[in-house]
Amino acid sequence: MMTVEELRALVRTVPDFPEPGIQFRDITTLIGHGAGLKSCVAHLSQPARNAGAEAIAGMEARGFIFGAAVAIELGIGFIPVRKPGKLPVETIGIDYALEYGTDRLEIDPLAISTGQNVVIVDDLIATGGTALAAAELLRRAGASVSHAGFVIDLPDLGGAAKLREAGLQVDALMAFDGD
Repeated sequence: MMTVEELRALVRTVPDFPEPGIQFRDITTLIGHGAGLKSCVAHLSQPARNAGAEAIAGMEARGFIFGAAVAIELGIGFIPVRKPGKLPVETIGIDYALEYGTDRLEIDPLAISTGQNVVIVDDLIATGGTALAAAELLRRAGASVSHAGFVIDLPDLGGAAKLREAGLQVDALMAFDGD
């Protein structure tokens, strides 16, 4: 299995995207590397296993990649947290604030059993808005949500700290300082 430092080297930094001064952390190079992806999933799976995960939830779109892979690794189900209008059944949803405006997440509430221990998995934690909204939405559906795992944390943006303040344990494989 590759080390976290070896995985970190597979993350490409794209300067000035989406705007000048931003250092975009691109996981495309990590997920395109077979051994890297496999090792990343193994690293993400251990905290979820330790937390007693009964299902994994991932947010559209890159959370689907890592979340579904972790669910497969653990032999448990995956709950997709979708953008609005993507599910063919009656959903419950939550609106949440973005830097400029709002967005919405939706789930099929029948995909969750009351009290089910659900761990959130996503590629990156930045400001924390999406993950906080997902945790609240999953809880509204009856899930117990106390853990979240991420490939990358951008600690300068404060998202992991916000999740911890909201009672979630946060695990991230790697952190990158700066934007």
